[in-house]
Amino acid sequence: MNPHAIRKIAITLIGLCLGYTVTVLTRLPWWTLFFIAAAWIGVGLKLRWGQPANARYRKMWPWSLLPLILWGIYVYLADSFGIVDLGAVFFHLQAGMAEHGGASKMIVAVLYTLIMIGVLASVTWLSRHDQRWRLTERFFAILLLASNPLLYGLGQRSASIVTDDGAWLDRRYKPPPTEELRNAPNLLLLYLESIERTYANEIFEDAYANLTALGERGAVFEGVRQMDNTGWTMAGMIASQCGVPLMPAGLLHDSQFEPLSKVVPGVDCLGDILAAQGYELSYLGGASTQFAGKGLFYRGHHFSTVKGREDLESQLEDPEYVNSWGLYDDTLYDITADEIRRLDEEHNGPWGVVSLNLAGHAPNGYPSQSCVEQQGEFDGQDILYSVECSAWLARNLIEHLESEGLLENTLVVILSDHLTMRVSVWDQLTALDRDNTLIMLGEDIESQRIRRDATMLDVFPTLLDALGFRLEGQRAGLGTSLFSDQRTLVESHSIEVLNERLREETALQHRLWEGMSPQRSRTDELAEESLQEQTVETPADIADEVKLIR
Repeated sequence: MNPHAIRKIAITLIGLCLGYTVTVLTRLPWWTLFFIAAAWIGVGLKLRWGQPANARYRKMWPWSLLPLILWGIYVYLADSFGIVDLGAVFFHLQAGMAEHGGASKMIVAVLYTLIMIGVLASVTWLSRHDQRWRLTERFFAILLLASNPLLYGLGQRSASIVTDDGAWLDRRYKPPPTEELRNAPNLLLLYLESIERTYANEIFEDAYANLTALGERGAVFEGVRQMDNTGWTMAGMIASQCGVPLMPAGLLHDSQFEPLSKVVPGVDCLGDILAAQGYELSYLGGASTQFAGKGLFYRGHHFSTVKGREDLESQLEDPEYVNSWGLYDDTLYDITADEIRRLDEEHNGPWGVVSLNLAGHAPNGYPSQSCVEQQGEFDGQDILYSVECSAWLARNLIEHLESEGLLENTLVVILSDHLTMRVSVWDQLTALDRDNTLIMLGEDIESQRIRRDATMLDVFPTLLDALGFRLEGQRAGLGTSLFSDQRTLVESHSIEVLNERLREETALQHRLWEGMSPQRSRTDELAEESLQEQTVETPADIADEVKLIR
C-alpha cells in the first residue's frame, strides 16, 4: 500500500476512535462521533500530517503507546459498565471470573483490542514519518497519563498507604447484635439484578409499576444511594448483609497468585447472625456461584444450601432453556418456591432464603419466556422491557407464595443489588438522582414511605431492626437503621466524604480480611494503636452521634 493511502487510513482511524471516546465519556449522541472525526480528518489533511513538506523518516517508538493502551482499557470499561469501579476490577481478579455469562463482552474486548492495535500502529507510522508528531507526542503522552481516570483512581488508592488516619471508618464499625431473637420471623430476601428505584420515574412509564404496587403494602425506602465499593453484585450483597463496603483483599491476601478461599471472613454478616438464632439458610441464584466468589461468601457465612447454575441446571425440564449467564427468572422462582415449601415442611425453626435473579442484567437484560407471553416480543435491546419483566415476576412470586400461606410470619425484602450499568436508557438514568430499590413487607411492617440520605450499608441494620433485633445505637456495621431517628453516615458527612475516607482506609480492610492477611509484627500494631490515639476528631467527625432532626 502506498504511503499516501496509509496516511489517510491512519488519520481516519484515529479520528473515528477520538470521536467514539468523546461520545462514551459524555452524553453526546453516538452519531456526533462522525462530526468529531470529520474535524480531525480535515485538520490532519490540511496540515499534511504524515507527509510534511520536509519529511524526515526516523525509526522510533512513540512514548504515547503505553498511555494510549491505558486509555483504551479505560474507554472499554466505561463503554461496558458506564461507571468504572477499580474495586470491582481488583475483586473479580482475586475472587475469580469462571462461569461468567459475558460472552458478548469477550467479543467486544477482542474487537477493542484489534482497533487499539490499529491506533497504535497509526500513531507509530505518523510519528516515524512526521517530525512534528515526534516532537509533540511526548507531551501528548504526559497529557494522556495525567488525564486518565484509571491512573487517578490507582493513585488515590495508593494514598491509603501513607495516610495520616487509615482507621476513620473502622472506628465507626459497630458489631451486630448477638442476643437471642424471640418469635423469629422467616426471611425472604429477593435481590433484583440492577433494578434501581430510579426506574419508578414517570419517564420510564410502567416499567417499575409492579414494584410500586408491592411497595404500597409495606415500607418503601427512598434515597438509598451507591457509595464506592458497593456498585457490583457481590459488593451490593456484602454491603446490605454485612454493613461494610467490599474492600478487595489486595496485598492483604497471603497467596497473591491463587484465588480467594474466603470472602470477608473478619466480619459477622446476616448469615452468621441468623444461623446463631437457629435459622436454616438457603441461597439460590440463576448464575454460577463460582463467579465473583458468591459461593465462597454464602458458604463461609453459614448458609447450608448454596446453589447456582451448576447445581440447578440439571433440574430443568428443558436443558436448553438457559441464557448465557444461567437460569431465567421464571425457572429460578419456581425453584425458590419449591425450596421455601421444603423448608416450611422440614425445618421446625425459622428459615431464610436469599434469591438473586438475572432479568435486569445490563446491557439488555434476560427476560423470561413467561414475560414474552405477558408483554409481547422482546426486541433484544430495550432494558425497560426487562425491568418490567423482573418486577412482574417478583410480584408474581410473592403473591403466589402468599396464596399458599407460605409467607406467614415472614419478612419479605425486595432490593436491587446495585445501580444498573450502561443500558439503553443510560443517558436518562444518569440525568436523574439515582437510588436503589428497598421495599419491606411483613405483618409488623407499616405501610409508609421513608426518605433518607443513605447507602446500601444502612440496609443491614434496617433489616436486622425489621427482624426484631435490638441494635445498640440503632447501628450495625457502618450502617444505621432507617426506621430510627439516628443519622446515617451520609447524613452526617456526605457521600463524597465517605468515598474519600474509603480510599484512605486500611484498618477496615484488615478487619474484613482478618485471618487471610500476613501477620503484622507487634511493633506495627503498637504503631497503629498510637496513631489512632493521636487522631483528633473534628465536630464533623463525631456528628454521626447526634440524633436526626426532622
